[in-house]
Amino acid sequence: MAALFAFKIYNMERITELREKAGRLPLSPGVYLMKDKKGKIIYVGKSKALKNRVSQYFQDNEKSIKTFKMVSNVYDFDYILTNTEIEALVLENKLIKLNQPKYNILLKDAKSYPYIKINIKDPYPRVEFTRRRNNDGSKYFGPYSGAGAVYNILKTIQNEFSVARCKFIFPRDIGKKPCLYYHLGNCVAPCTGNISSEEYKQIIDEIILFLNGKNSELSNKLTEKMLKYSSELKFEEAASIRNRLSSLKQLWNKQKIEGAPVGDYDVFSYYSDDLCSCISSYKIRNGVVTDSSFFPFDASAIIDDYTACSFISGLYQKGDYIPALMLGFNASDESISLIREYLYSLDGKNAIVKVPQKGKFKDICEMVRETAESHAKDYLHEIEKKDDLLIELAKLLSLEVVPENIEAIDISNFGNDNIIAGIISIKNGSFSKSDYRLYKMKATNAQDDYASMSEAITRRMSHIDDLPLPDLILLDGGQNHVRVIKSLLSGLKVDVPVIGMVKDSFHKTRTLTDGSNEIDISRDTSVFSFIYKIQEEVHRYTIRNMHKGKSKSLKKYSLEEIEGIGPQKAKNLMSSFKNISTIKNASIEELKSVKMISERDAEAIYNYFRTERKS
Repeated sequence: MAALFAFKIYNMERITELREKAGRLPLSPGVYLMKDKKGKIIYVGKSKALKNRVSQYFQDNEKSIKTFKMVSNVYDFDYILTNTEIEALVLENKLIKLNQPKYNILLKDAKSYPYIKINIKDPYPRVEFTRRRNNDGSKYFGPYSGAGAVYNILKTIQNEFSVARCKFIFPRDIGKKPCLYYHLGNCVAPCTGNISSEEYKQIIDEIILFLNGKNSELSNKLTEKMLKYSSELKFEEAASIRNRLSSLKQLWNKQKIEGAPVGDYDVFSYYSDDLCSCISSYKIRNGVVTDSSFFPFDASAIIDDYTACSFISGLYQKGDYIPALMLGFNASDESISLIREYLYSLDGKNAIVKVPQKGKFKDICEMVRETAESHAKDYLHEIEKKDDLLIELAKLLSLEVVPENIEAIDISNFGNDNIIAGIISIKNGSFSKSDYRLYKMKATNAQDDYASMSEAITRRMSHIDDLPLPDLILLDGGQNHVRVIKSLLSGLKVDVPVIGMVKDSFHKTRTLTDGSNEIDISRDTSVFSFIYKIQEEVHRYTIRNMHKGKSKSLKKYSLEEIEGIGPQKAKNLMSSFKNISTIKNASIEELKSVKMISERDAEAIYNYFRTERKS
């Protein structure tokens, strides 16, 4: 458990003011927002009695190290009143996702955690990966803790149920040439026209049972299907179902927990110390673990029974299947009641939420807690490895501070058009993709790396109020690039170290340069590998987006050449058909079905591409 500190802080005058302000709060439910001296929200919480909860932070009592650090940085707070505690819980989760406060255990924005999506409204529903959960009538499964878990599940589904994984859209593309998966026996191939929408949806129903962990029901359904095929003398189809059933049973046996009670339940527990924390969960369906997730957090995140309950509530959304919940920590009666009430608001059913005190459920909760501890320690080990790497990099480059926040820049262009600068962000040794930035050149209209880099970095430095300065800038370039950018930053009165990543004749990382001398990194494998990954990532990000811009501009140009087709019609066509090739092969009737496209337009498009082919 986290150590407790007696609450003593240097700014007692400010704390006294905050204590008095908290004492004036109403005894009403609501959300409170702790802010630092710059007005940035650093912690969001909820309470059914704001006055009592917020006042606790500013009392002379014992606090965990993490809470102590958070309160030490509080300069002011705001609050929002709600009608009920449930409204406060929902609002709290929304504000955490929106503001990503430093000291909260962050349930990321809805688009961050991966889900499996099945659009059951489609004639031939697809089973696909997504990070965006919309209220579109689709079925969503998750959230999962990482993309790897989702791709493993999708691979199992594709192998066992043989659903389509291509980019064809059915029924539109029925009749097109089947792909290799069909010839390997790994796809039922709607493109051949040999499977109807109803038959395909039966397979999707089986997948939904699989994802919900309804193993007995799925087993019975497949057995019934196998016997039906046998009675109809369709022995090949019966053998296929038999093999699928056998494979699934092997998978279920691997996932079974010895002595686990039969039934559907989600188990949660957490581990926390002064250096890191982790919440772990098992989804158990009929005694089989259908998914295990873990959510690690760094040293700043405050995690206790109270915040863990809020986090767990945020994992469920309207339309989710909600089983019993087993909590492997001492959640208060108040928190349990709140979770029940929140889950009831989602599906109108009274959820079972328990803190097992003995027996097999208690044993499973302890196992999940041990899993959380193991993942927390693995997470800490990875952080320490990255810290050591950054310290070593700082030594090699003679930096004054460890570069916890690095930005790397590359330039890519298509002739004198589509000149793009990509800037990627590396925070604490990991790529922070949400902080990547693209700059399409405005002032530079010719191939000139120095001018392009200068323009991009000038524009980047104009946003230092929103984007803090990096500790280090890495350029995809040599000594001259570094000298130009150092001179630019000096003129802007910005003091940030600049280092060039020098490539060899094979366009691979060779060494670094400070603008005057080369810095050999070949002897330090970990630093060399780190710089190599950065150089590859910034190049990949920049060139991919340059090609996207080039492709868009060529597509737009091609369609807008056609008489009667302007920007909006071109956009609608691309939205409907996805690519120029599909538009070329579309019939007049298909073209007419697009918004704003008249019969005259459709005929013009149809004739344009057929004239183009002849020429």
